[in-house]
Amino acid sequence: MCKKHSQTTTFSISIPTTTTMPDKPTQQTPSAPPHVQLTINPTITSQTTLCQKLPPLMKSIIIPVIARFHAGYFRIPLSLCWQTLLWKTLSEPPENAHAYRRMLGALPSAAFILMWALSLFILISLSILYILKCALLSNMVKQEYQNPISVNYLFAPWISWLLLLQTTPFFPPKTIYYVILWWVFVLPIFILDVIIYGQWLTKGKRCLSRAANPASQLSVIGNFVGAWAAAEMGWRESAMVMFTLGIVHYLVVFVTLYQRLSGNSCMPVMLRPVMFLFIAAPSMGSLAWDSISGSFDCCSKMLFYLSLFLFLSLVSRPNLFKKSMKKFNVVWWAYSYPLTVLALASTEYAQEMKTGVAHLLMIILSGLSVLVSFILMVYTALNTMPRDGDEDLTVGTLRPNAIDSKIPKILT
Repeated sequence: MCKKHSQTTTFSISIPTTTTMPDKPTQQTPSAPPHVQLTINPTITSQTTLCQKLPPLMKSIIIPVIARFHAGYFRIPLSLCWQTLLWKTLSEPPENAHAYRRMLGALPSAAFILMWALSLFILISLSILYILKCALLSNMVKQEYQNPISVNYLFAPWISWLLLLQTTPFFPPKTIYYVILWWVFVLPIFILDVIIYGQWLTKGKRCLSRAANPASQLSVIGNFVGAWAAAEMGWRESAMVMFTLGIVHYLVVFVTLYQRLSGNSCMPVMLRPVMFLFIAAPSMGSLAWDSISGSFDCCSKMLFYLSLFLFLSLVSRPNLFKKSMKKFNVVWWAYSYPLTVLALASTEYAQEMKTGVAHLLMIILSGLSVLVSFILMVYTALNTMPRDGDEDLTVGTLRPNAIDSKIPKILT
């Protein structure tokens, strides 16, 4: 990584002034010549030195790619990992399952393995790209961290790794490898919780009343996923810790967003698909509490009913998302994973209720989730990277043209 220095180098230059001889001598003494101070930013210097050592091919190909890449692209592996978990859940029906659930159990296991491998490959590839961006373009990463929207997507890769861990076909829970990997993936989430929630509490750089936006619920979802994975290992107390952090801050974020204290300036029009995270948070909360309590009880049902109500509230207002659908962008993946989490919650709800209506709801939501994910995969394959003029929707207002203008400062 490019090292940052706290000191700056300052040069003083004396500029002599030319004076004209007056007609009559005066008693005034000439003033001292002015000084101009030149300050060199050592951060830019260190990054320039590092990038100059790169091969020319890497400068011309890799640097522009990682400059356009942002944390919002982790929506793609996050959606695929949720889809992998849904396919695994549907392909393993319980013994006393309903006829509809046993019908979905006929899905081939090879499809699940293929989806798991695809999710792993994409997650590793995007993680490598972001590591390169942290090493070569650390200033741009710092801008994402300081942005109230993009900082929430720093939770997305760790959530994706936890989901892959829960669906891995190589080792079951309670094994030493599972435990070690759980700690590796949960600790970054907990550290981000301490930083972000602490700033919310103390009204620091991220005062919640000004910085709150629908993407803020990703931090809550990260806690619920960690609690769910801990409950599967039998660590009930650890699961309760993560669930407590998630549910308390979910209530705070939900009330803040419901009252619109942050105004409309924090969420651009093109980012409105992110509003579907209103569905994902209560759905994930119901699944987490189901794993902790051992049954889909009243608390899980209440959270599931809330997510259903929010889902109906959003899909009944298609005009709200019309402007954001004019041109494809990676933000469209925000439709996929909230629907998949809702479908997963519907599977547990149907298993608890054991009624035809509940299982029919599960089939509808699961089919809708698979269809949306498939369409997004096709669109993404046809539009792998944003073209000139597309918005960098992590920040909401920064365009790639502005990004490209920063690249020569690093490469020259």
